Amino acid sequence: MDGSAGNGNIFRKVFNFYYDGFRGMTWGRKLWIIILIKLFIMFAILRVFFFQDFLGSRFSSDKEKSEYVIDELTNRKPND
Repeated sequence: MDGSAGNGNIFRKVFNFYYDGFRGMTWGRKLWIIILIKLFIMFAILRVFFFQDFLGSRFSSDKEKSEYVIDELTNRKPND
């Protein structure tokens, strides 16, 4: 390999590979839509209901938040 291909050539080949693959899809497009909807549900909707802002709702400053986290990491018993 003499390096004459250049760095841009490999990126163009990878781009063309995926571009041609997605362009030729038939039922794969529906599959990708389902995947994107699932990702949206996991990261947007479930976050609101199950992963609430624990520190933001209990402490007003970053200093209080950091002190709480340090205290929990250093003083908490392993089985709590």
